[in-house]
Amino acid sequence: MNQFKANERKPQGFTVPLEEMLGSIKFNEQGLVPAIAQQHDTREVLMMAWMNLDALKETLATGQVCYWSRSRKGLWRKGESSGQVQKLISLALDCDGDTVLLQVDQTGPACHTGRRHCFFYEVAEDQVQIQGEVLISPEDLYKK
Repeated sequence: MNQFKANERKPQGFTVPLEEMLGSIKFNEQGLVPAIAQQHDTREVLMMAWMNLDALKETLATGQVCYWSRSRKGLWRKGESSGQVQKLISLALDCDGDTVLLQVDQTGPACHTGRRHCFFYEVAEDQVQIQGEVLISPEDLYKK
């Protein structure tokens, strides 16, 4: 049974066991679901990445955000090579169960370019302007 559809009219405060909700998440054909990371105190959208069920469960178990790296084809613990970790503050699932929202406490830049967030290409009419300065050069970010 799809828990998202079954519970959409339930009142605030209604609870469902986590395992039941995890079983209803709509992972794509690769077994992934988009995950949006947002800084918990400023509400700044930091990045979008992918999670599989293992990454989601590890994130919930450890409190450190873990994604699925499509390029590496493996779990990617945010900050494992850069030191720029994401501590999980809260996790929410959208109304359809096809997107995860992570409220995080981000250490340093979230983007591999060394910028605070990944959404620095701003469209303005017929131009795209870079917004957001490089806080740490990628060369220094991944020196380890």
